[in-house]
Amino acid sequence: MRIHQLNCGTMAGRTPTRILLLEAPGGLVLVDSGIGLGDIADPATRLGPLRHVLRPALDPAETAVRRIEALGLDPRDVRHIVITHLDLDHIGGLADFPAAEVHVASECLTWAVRTPRLPERRRYRRAQWSHGPRFTEYVYGTDRWEGFRVRDLDHVVEGMLLVDLPGHTAGHAGVYVPGDDDEVDVLHAGDAFYHRGQVDPTVRHPGVVAAGERVMALQPSAVGITHSLLAAVAARRRGDLHVVCAHDPSGPGGS
Repeated sequence: MRIHQLNCGTMAGRTPTRILLLEAPGGLVLVDSGIGLGDIADPATRLGPLRHVLRPALDPAETAVRRIEALGLDPRDVRHIVITHLDLDHIGGLADFPAAEVHVASECLTWAVRTPRLPERRRYRRAQWSHGPRFTEYVYGTDRWEGFRVRDLDHVVEGMLLVDLPGHTAGHAGVYVPGDDDEVDVLHAGDAFYHRGQVDPTVRHPGVVAAGERVMALQPSAVGITHSLLAAVAARRRGDLHVVCAHDPSGPGGS
């Protein structure tokens, strides 16, 4: 299995929206979907006022469907999309893959789709799922991985895990993808952190990063705990696990 890290939505001229594309035995799998073609065609409806803050590039070449084509692959082979949460820059591309099964934590669907509170109603863009994606939802049980609650996604990719990473939103999750002989394992942490310096004490990060994270967090009391757990697993697994997030400009998929 080959793991690609792709930028599917540059924000404010420099900040990527990192997704994963997996060339798996049963077809292609995405982790998050970035900005989609529909967002580019109608940003006012699908992205709303927040687009003036995020300032996405709205470049069709940066969409997942076009990135896949540029790799010489067929977007129709995308069988599954596993999403970390339902923020607009993570699910805009869902409509470009209408046949894909979309995997998500049940708590995320509850607060974003079924019974949103005022903060969620202001934040999420219902137009991005108006095409009726095939959601499959998951509740965590007693399984643990590296101290995190997890739910196995073996039916998507053998060894894949949905990882509970609360803080940024209700039901926010990461996705663990096992590598093979030629690939290290990858944990895509979504928006559980914004810069690798937040989980790696050897790397400095600007203070504005933490300030922006606090503004966007719907469960702010959980953010620090999640950072600590991610820092611990990154240190323990240094060398055989890449812990990445969606918007860190450094690393693969950052440009």
